[in-house]
Amino acid sequence: MRLLTMPTYPSLYQLNTRVYLTTLSQQLGRPATLDDWPDVELDAYAEAGFDWIWLLSVWQTGPVGQQVSRSHPAWREQFLIDLPDLQEADIGGSGFAITDYTVAKEWGGTAALSRFRSRLQQRELRLMLDFVPNHTAPDHPWTQTHPNFYIAGTEADLAREPQNYYRLASPTGSQIFAHGRDPYFPGWPDTLQLNYGNPDLQAAMRDILMQIAAQCDGVRCDMAMLVLPEVFERTWGIPCPPFWEAAIAQVHQTHPDFVFMAEVYWDLEWTLQQQGFDYTYDKRLYDRLHTQAVGPVRDHLRADLTFQSKSARFLENHDEPRAATAFPPGIHQAAAIVTFLAPGLRFFHQGQFNGRQLRTSVHLLRAATEAIAPEIQAFYQRLLACLHQPIVREGSWQLLDAIPAWGDNPTWSQFILYLWQQGTAVWLVAVNYAPHQGQCYVPLPIAQLTEQRYEFKDLMGPYRYERSGQDLSQSGLYLDLPAWGYHVFAITPLGDRLTPVIPAG
Repeated sequence: MRLLTMPTYPSLYQLNTRVYLTTLSQQLGRPATLDDWPDVELDAYAEAGFDWIWLLSVWQTGPVGQQVSRSHPAWREQFLIDLPDLQEADIGGSGFAITDYTVAKEWGGTAALSRFRSRLQQRELRLMLDFVPNHTAPDHPWTQTHPNFYIAGTEADLAREPQNYYRLASPTGSQIFAHGRDPYFPGWPDTLQLNYGNPDLQAAMRDILMQIAAQCDGVRCDMAMLVLPEVFERTWGIPCPPFWEAAIAQVHQTHPDFVFMAEVYWDLEWTLQQQGFDYTYDKRLYDRLHTQAVGPVRDHLRADLTFQSKSARFLENHDEPRAATAFPPGIHQAAAIVTFLAPGLRFFHQGQFNGRQLRTSVHLLRAATEAIAPEIQAFYQRLLACLHQPIVREGSWQLLDAIPAWGDNPTWSQFILYLWQQGTAVWLVAVNYAPHQGQCYVPLPIAQLTEQRYEFKDLMGPYRYERSGQDLSQSGLYLDLPAWGYHVFAITPLGDRLTPVIPAG
């Protein structure tokens, strides 16, 4: 495979493979595979500026996981919310209850995935797939061939915690295994917990990563922090050696450009970055934006740029509520500007651009039909056009501080301000992340502002302003924005070229 050059700050688009191919099958009047994915769709992903396509749930699942999904009362209640016209056939079982890391036969198998990857590469797109390190489906072959790969339970465990243990029948008798779980919630009943205290299991999982790495360009590692030694031992009382550093190093020996992205919480993002992950979920930024905590948002963005560059920024994914429901319309747009114009990996989710409000569970094969929200669609079209520009893909970024517009006006503190620079190109991103109007001045760290005038053209709206360099150098740029208002200004001198920005620090 030809190596693709990735920008410093790439964009990723998550697609639900099973849902997409189910819809395509209905359109074609026959079962669709990855080979049927239209070229025009792949072209659109590239033209929108994406660098990564994450195909969710391509791996083989089994009948046991499907049956658990169909018989779980609380899950079915949620399925009916996600898909009001739910049919039994729509419940396919979780895409994370994996029986084998080969492409599901109904989607075309390994050969179809290889062809799909080649088609992506022709368009300068990389392919990301799932890796679920913590658990397998109950009908994974290892339950019969390598039962010691799992955490065993006792009759007492099963009687005391029936939600966390599972009796598995086999030709040689029954065994009790633990369900996969994290330390804060009951077990996932369609999974069995792998035992990372067993070196042979760790070796087998490294082999699976090598198998995956031969089929794609990167992996999203589900709940990656669960196999950290300190977390695993706290959950199960079993010591285990570190896994990630050795696994990532082994993959990189053969595939040096292979990328690892971690789903991670509990402030363990930096820990996993230090162990070799290229990107880690930035749920903290999401939570702070969701609670409208502008001070903590700004403080979060003061983190070291090395950390931020490896943060995967998102407003929704398959685990989170839809952004169009979690964030009211005005707040949604302001949060998106803050999120996706920060440094890091820009992580988007299928349906986000159309303002979808219903989640699609990873257990379902079909999504509800929803009308497009034109205002949200138009907003994301403008935002993606901005994110396609080299300045925010390869340029330098710094967080700016506002100063009060006048002495007794505290609204300066509700602004989030970025400066992007590449060569002589300069952008100012300004967001009033608050439910009321605000004013401030923004000192612009631009060297040798002259007396000529400068144009501030808003790339996300119709606004265009001219300001004198003398005024800008003396007091900065004055901003007056409504609640949740924002600008993305391209700053251009109306005479000579603008002197490049002096990098922060």
